[in-house]
Amino acid sequence: MANSEKTLVLVKPDGVLEGHIGDIISRFERKSYQITALKVITATPEQLRQHYCEKVEKPYFAEIETYMTEGPLVAIIVSGTGVVKSVHNLAGKTRPNDAQPGTIRGDFAHEYPDGILRNIIHTSDSRENAHHEIAIWFPELAVKSRKKIEKLTKK
Repeated sequence: MANSEKTLVLVKPDGVLEGHIGDIISRFERKSYQITALKVITATPEQLRQHYCEKVEKPYFAEIETYMTEGPLVAIIVSGTGVVKSVHNLAGKTRPNDAQPGTIRGDFAHEYPDGILRNIIHTSDSRENAHHEIAIWFPELAVKSRKKIEKLTKK
């Protein structure tokens, strides 16, 4: 897998609550992508500030925090050739009503009466963002990677 990439997927609290985890993972597996890490977590304020760093000063950031802490989320690392773009396309457009049928958001997400944008899933939109986001949600993998590098460089 010389051209293999990794991307981050977050099944957000609404996706977990509505039972879409298996459906979402199945879509990646049907594309022959590998699930290389998965965990159920509760987002911390610090993780959210790091992940949404460009939105922290926006007036709607409080809504993001409320939404992302409504319940557990599932953090997933998906690997494969061209996975970043493909998984991002599988997710569909950000706003549920704009997402095409056949995409994850088009099939599972919907608008809510309180006006908070809940859209089932987050996917990295670039290799650089995937690297940054994986470090936020899987810090234990970054530590393992650093230890492996240190061990190799001591030889």
